[in-house]
Amino acid sequence: MQFAPLFPILYRILQPTFANCLWSGDRNSKAIALTFDDGPHPHYTPQVLAVLDRYQVKASFFWLGSCVNRSPGIAREVCDRGHWIGLHGYEHRSFPMLSPIQLKESLEKTQAAIHSACNLLPEQVQDVRPPNGLFTPKILNLFLQWNYRPVMWSVVPEDWVRPGVTTVVQRVLKQVENGSLIVLHDGAFGGQDAAATIQILIPQLLQQGYKFVTVDTLWQQIKNNQQMIYNAH
Repeated sequence: MQFAPLFPILYRILQPTFANCLWSGDRNSKAIALTFDDGPHPHYTPQVLAVLDRYQVKASFFWLGSCVNRSPGIAREVCDRGHWIGLHGYEHRSFPMLSPIQLKESLEKTQAAIHSACNLLPEQVQDVRPPNGLFTPKILNLFLQWNYRPVMWSVVPEDWVRPGVTTVVQRVLKQVENGSLIVLHDGAFGGQDAAATIQILIPQLLQQGYKFVTVDTLWQQIKNNQQMIYNAH
C-alpha cells in the first residue's frame, strides 16, 4: 500500500505538535529546499549531482554513515559543490529502536565518517533527519540536548517505492508551496529514478518562480521570522 496521499495530512497533524523540528521554511517566501536521503550512492548520487550542476541548484543531503564510508570520494564531490550535509544515522535503522547510547553513537559515527571524507567538523553537520521520519518526543529532547537540529519534510512523494518518475513529479508539483521541504532519495531505494525526476522537476519549479535553497537557509528564515515577531512585541 502506498501512503503518499496520507503524508500531507500527517504533516498537518504533526507539525504543530513537534514545533522544534524544521518542517518547512517561510510560507511568504518562494524559497524551497530539495533534499535527498540514504546516500551517498556510487551510481545515483553522481547522476543527481550532474542535474543539480546543470541548473546550478544547491540541495541538502542526509547521509548514512555506512554509505559515506563506502563512497568517500562521492561524498567529497557533494561537499565540494557546496551542497548542505545532514545526518540520517549510521545505518538505516529506525531511531525509536535504538537506545539513547546507540542513537548517539550512530550520529557520532556518521559525523566521523563525514569528517574523514569531507573534512567537515561535527559542529558543521548537526541537522538530523530520522529514517522513515520516525521519532518520539524523548528522541527530540535528546537531539536538542546534544545540539542537533531535527529536520523533517512537507512534501513526500514516496519515491522509494518507485511508483514511476511521472507519478513522483506529479505528487511534488501538486503538494509544493512556498517554503516546501521536499524529500527524495538517492540511495538504494528510489535512487534509480532520482536524476530523471529532478531533471523534470527543477525546470518546472524554476518556471513557477520557486528558488532552491539549502535546509540551513530555511532554518535562518525561521529564526529571522521569530526574531521579527519577538521584536514586534
